[in-house]
Amino acid sequence: MKKIAVLGSGDGANFEAVVKYLKDKAVEITCLSDNLNSDILVRAKNLGVKYQYLPFEENPSYFGTHNFDLIVLSGYSQSLPPEVLNLGKFINIHPSLLPAFKGKDAIQRAFYAGVKVSGVTVHHVTSELDGGKIIAQYPVLIGNLTHFDEFEAEIHSLEQKLYPIVIASILEDKVFDFSDLLNSGCGCAGGCSECH
Repeated sequence: MKKIAVLGSGDGANFEAVVKYLKDKAVEITCLSDNLNSDILVRAKNLGVKYQYLPFEENPSYFGTHNFDLIVLSGYSQSLPPEVLNLGKFINIHPSLLPAFKGKDAIQRAFYAGVKVSGVTVHHVTSELDGGKIIAQYPVLIGNLTHFDEFEAEIHSLEQKLYPIVIASILEDKVFDFSDLLNSGCGCAGGCSECH
């Protein structure tokens, strides 16, 4: 049985996608949040997943005494120091094609910069903001007539498809394969917005 922790501060949409994707696999999930009133904790309760409020300052002692195969950041609002990152394998998902548009408001900054391709990146977490080694990326094209809300929705939809597949690949010691993502949607081999 593999054990993962999902560390989040916000609404938990990506967390819920991960839980649903892994429900038939031998994985024990623990949801942790530094925000006592976060929606991610509510989602965990509703999904029947073990959850806990974990104040930021308690991260070193918690991860020093709990062993996880993988620690997944999902909308976590704080930067983890090296002494915490050294206690496990941490990954994160970011709504841009890193190294472009690191940090906050990446979706908005990419769109208003006028780029024609952005996307989503899953990467290892290091003490450098969004600077860890890239595990997987997937692009989103931005057409001349694309509205910001459409672009933002497509990025979030892609996050919820890509992250669970990459997490499962890591837990199974497999190299991430894009065919897994392309075949996860409606079956049209990635030719429509339902597949990415």
